[in-house]
Amino acid sequence: MASQLRTRPDVRLIDPDSSEAAQIVVMVVDIVDEDVLQVLRQIQRTSTARGVLVTTQIDEQQLVSAAECGFVGVVRRCEATPERLLQVIGAVARGEGYVPADLLGSLLEQVGRLQGEVLGPRGINLNGLSAREIEVLRLVAEGLDTAGIALKLAYSERTIKNVLHAVMIRLNLRNRSHAVAYAMRQGLI
Repeated sequence: MASQLRTRPDVRLIDPDSSEAAQIVVMVVDIVDEDVLQVLRQIQRTSTARGVLVTTQIDEQQLVSAAECGFVGVVRRCEATPERLLQVIGAVARGEGYVPADLLGSLLEQVGRLQGEVLGPRGINLNGLSAREIEVLRLVAEGLDTAGIALKLAYSERTIKNVLHAVMIRLNLRNRSHAVAYAMRQGLI
């Protein structure tokens, strides 16, 4: 694969021993076993690079494990033509992902099941915000101050301040405006 990618002008290969940081890491394996996952976790801990995994075999759980390690592009070896590989590398570089179509449906089913059976009953969404946090952000976006939000939701002002502070700290947001902008970009409000 390296020899095929080396001839492409839009890809620059970096020697693994180089001190230069890669934007995308491409890893080629036969199966995604525990040894491979350890390497993926090591890459995640020591690099900011996103990953493309080229593998002969992968199931839904292995896909989720690879995604947890930042490998959001997955290509089966039998489909890994230079053109497909460039397409996936480009997508991952743009912040997108790529998953083989046959795994996408089962992955979405798992996500739905996770939200419905695990997160939802605990009042948590996939974005990490609770229903109460989303409601507070919605009211901030409507222009209500802390007292107005507390009155409308029947909480103390201190509780509202604590909710907003927790959201801003957890998501590394600077202020209420930034929190509202984040919630809007995520489609929460």
